[in-house]
Amino acid sequence: MTRLALFDLDHTLLPLDSDHEWGEFLVRHGYIDAAAFKRRNDDFFAQYQAGTLDPVEYLEFALGTLAQYTRPELDAMHAQFMAEVILPAIRPEALALVQRHQDAGDLVAIITATNRFVTAPIARAFKVEHLIAAVPEEDASGRPTGKLLGVPTSGAGKVVHMHAWLEKLNQPFVSFGTSHFYSDSHNDIPLLAVVSHPIATNPNAVLTSHAQSHGWPLLHLFND
Repeated sequence: MTRLALFDLDHTLLPLDSDHEWGEFLVRHGYIDAAAFKRRNDDFFAQYQAGTLDPVEYLEFALGTLAQYTRPELDAMHAQFMAEVILPAIRPEALALVQRHQDAGDLVAIITATNRFVTAPIARAFKVEHLIAAVPEEDASGRPTGKLLGVPTSGAGKVVHMHAWLEKLNQPFVSFGTSHFYSDSHNDIPLLAVVSHPIATNPNAVLTSHAQSHGWPLLHLFND
């Protein structure tokens, strides 16, 4: 029977938050107004860590920063972001963890609250075919409009999106004898509670406490 292996991205497979780092990258290179963006980006990041973030408000703020650029400009910016920030941060321990599930024949996916524009190239760097991420609305030229399509892929929304993705594959969740989900955040407790093997990975303090009280294993990929 096929097994399912799901991975959160930020602070789970990556030792950073790709969404926040993308914002910092835009500021650093002068692509957006630095003071206004950094203040709001830092506020949203603090809300995310506290579990109080409004995901639609945040996603439409983040996506709105992209709307002023053409798709070729955005793709060039993202390639620079990958080279400067993401690729140097990808750790062999994380690659090996994903590869171990792939070698076992598991159905592997990354499921992240960060939008697909930021995360699709990162999933490719991990050689993961399936990505469940927030979907930006785009115009006919591929330029993001600043709006979100559908339900955010955060909190309980991850459970909704996981089921919808598996139904499209004609492999409903109940057909998997074993399911793993790796995540660092208490925001992902709804999906962690659904799978047969929840793994609190590089967990924050709230998730550490929850995992210990429920007998979930703790995994520290990045011990430095």
